Amino acid sequence: MKNLSVANNNCMQNFFDIMSNYASSGYISANGAQTAINTLESLGVELCFAYPGAASVELQQALANSSIRTILPRHEQGGAFAADGYARATGKTGVCMTTSGPGATNLLTGIADAFMDSIPMVIFTGQVDLNQIGTNAFQEVDIIGMTRPVVKHSFLITDIDKVEPAIREAFVLAQSGRPGPVLIDFPKDIQKQIPTVKTSASSRPLRPAPAGLPESSPRQLAALIHRAKRPCIYAGGGIISGSAATELLHFAEGNNIPVATSLMGIGAFPENHRLALKFFGMHGSYYANRAVDECDLLLVFGARFSDRSTGDSRRFAAGAKIVHIDIDDSEINKIVRADFKFHADIRMALSQLNEHLEFQERREWLERIAGWKAVHPLACRPDSGVLKAQQVIAALNRHTDSDAVIVPGVGQHQMWAAQFYTYCRPRQFLTSGGLGSMGFGLPAAMGAKLAMPEECVINIDGDGSFQMNIQELGTIAAEGIALKMVILNNRHLGMVAQIEDIFYRGRRGNTDLRCKEAPLPSFVGIANAYGIPGRDVWSTGDLDAAIAEMLAAPGPFLLDCHIEYRDHVLPMIPAGKSCREIILS
Repeated sequence: MKNLSVANNNCMQNFFDIMSNYASSGYISANGAQTAINTLESLGVELCFAYPGAASVELQQALANSSIRTILPRHEQGGAFAADGYARATGKTGVCMTTSGPGATNLLTGIADAFMDSIPMVIFTGQVDLNQIGTNAFQEVDIIGMTRPVVKHSFLITDIDKVEPAIREAFVLAQSGRPGPVLIDFPKDIQKQIPTVKTSASSRPLRPAPAGLPESSPRQLAALIHRAKRPCIYAGGGIISGSAATELLHFAEGNNIPVATSLMGIGAFPENHRLALKFFGMHGSYYANRAVDECDLLLVFGARFSDRSTGDSRRFAAGAKIVHIDIDDSEINKIVRADFKFHADIRMALSQLNEHLEFQERREWLERIAGWKAVHPLACRPDSGVLKAQQVIAALNRHTDSDAVIVPGVGQHQMWAAQFYTYCRPRQFLTSGGLGSMGFGLPAAMGAKLAMPEECVINIDGDGSFQMNIQELGTIAAEGIALKMVILNNRHLGMVAQIEDIFYRGRRGNTDLRCKEAPLPSFVGIANAYGIPGRDVWSTGDLDAAIAEMLAAPGPFLLDCHIEYRDHVLPMIPAGKSCREIILS
């Protein structure tokens, strides 16, 4: 029996060798799955986050023989967030893949997150055979229908000869105009079929020729700016996705206008610049909120007037003329009506405006803003011996010379990371803005670090948010991803607990994560179980040495910083209120 088994194995190996030779000689065409992966290679895709399953096994087999590096996440949501983080860090299209049914549904939060924040992604889901669609077959779900509200477009591939064209079109759609996610649902029988026609290897440009401002508009806007006594710029995430940060800097300096960003626009303008106001909105700086509120001309570039930025939109910048320039015309006049509105590519529009610069002193306006900065800076009140989140982030800022890429989860720690780190370039602060997805930080930081292995990438997370995708420590360990992780551990779901403190007299509604007053679990212990070193930090006296040890570590490292849980993120504008009702202390 042993000899027969060996003989059978040899026969099978000879069979595979023969078939491989036929394939390499052109006698056997690539099937649908191999065609898909070949197309991804031709498009320059280098990295794919893929979790296997029965309906995507053909795609996984094709990936195994490709030049594309495949990362196996420990959960499909982690894979979607990792692809999202990769895209945010690079501006390229992130790619993730999984099977049908629960594999596909586990991607939904990651897809919605990318859609809300205009992040380019192409998502592949396996699907049951075509003749089984609509029969409630094993692991069949209508992922096209489920994702329709949160994708730019979706493809259900029903024709083997449409595989390559659909993928190329998906990448065009993901990157063009306002970026976003595109879904490709790929039935298993189509994955196995052989194409009957050869499609062109060339693809359309990823972005159509951008449209600028109408010919007379730059001069008219320049005159408007010249007449303004208290102008302010509101820069959104479109500056970053539109690669317009250099043009924005030139425009602001040339006209001597202060710049406030949205949360998604952080990094669009260097925060160490004399004209920088940091970000405004619900937890933004006091002086940015006041400047936006009291300006007489608000220049809105690449932003969508999120409720977290505007508060009560009826009272937002009520005394100002508003100029709105955006690539997505559906955002114009949707929430706040603009006096001057332009559907245009922001980089080209700013380039046109920069041909009409006129520097003005604006001394009174800038001095008023300087006064607000002096009276109400972003600061925390030290408490002897008690470790505070703001101190941790300020120390990270100091140790990294404001040069690390920061990827927070969602919650209080996210806002403190935005407030107390100084961001000087685009794609330095990668955060879940519109959807506010807890569990985003760890896998997104993983994707960012894989995209930029030479950069110092730090995941700043909360103990609640970190636990939502904590299993990605396994991916980090297996792939040797040198990610630095800092947990601001306050043993609570801090942002909701803050709302309870302010509006519900401190009554807890399942926001306390403690078990008999002890922190649970030991994050360092969990990291160690994956072979990742870590360290607990309990006091301010241990902080600098701990950060230095983390940054010096050649691989991944986790710091669990046990912070004061009674601290609130301030300033705070209550939801639905205007900046006139801002809470400072």
